Amino acid sequence: MTLPSLALMMFAAVAADWSAPVHVLHEMQPCVTYRAKLDGEHLAVRAEIQPGWHTFSIDNEKRAAVKLAGKASQGIDQPTRITLKSGLELADGDWYQNAPKDFSKPELRWYSWGFEQQVVFVAKVKRTSGPAAAEIGIRGQACTDKTCKNIDVSLSLPVSKGAPSGPSTVDLKTLVKVLL
Repeated sequence: MTLPSLALMMFAAVAADWSAPVHVLHEMQPCVTYRAKLDGEHLAVRAEIQPGWHTFSIDNEKRAAVKLAGKASQGIDQPTRITLKSGLELADGDWYQNAPKDFSKPELRWYSWGFEQQVVFVAKVKRTSGPAAAEIGIRGQACTDKTCKNIDVSLSLPVSKGAPSGPSTVDLKTLVKVLL
């Protein structure tokens, strides 16, 4: 077996863990692509963000409210919202995300945090009775320095009934807890 074919087989095995991609398009070009997977008792939702684009943290509004301390804002970018519509439910209510980048412009009273290139959102979940595939809704916003695109997509992720399988490889120490 050649090295390139071995590498391709290894990539296919790793990619198979993730759901089919869902692309968010702007003018027929992808700006962000989402995938999800179950990793033991954790659900991971990954966003691959195209160059020049960025998305926002789950707790973007909460972070902005803390910085504004009751003052009016010139605007707040839409946070990422992940909804478990069927097949899964949150086990403890907590979400984790990569540490967001500060995009704030304090001189304009505009506070915003988000991600470029890639982000992973993780939550502890349990499977519910029902469909063989979980439906995960994702809403939010992706922006460049000139335009913003609203996001409203759904992912389908195969799940089997019963307890989550296998130990989780998620290291929550590499992520930050979302502010509630």
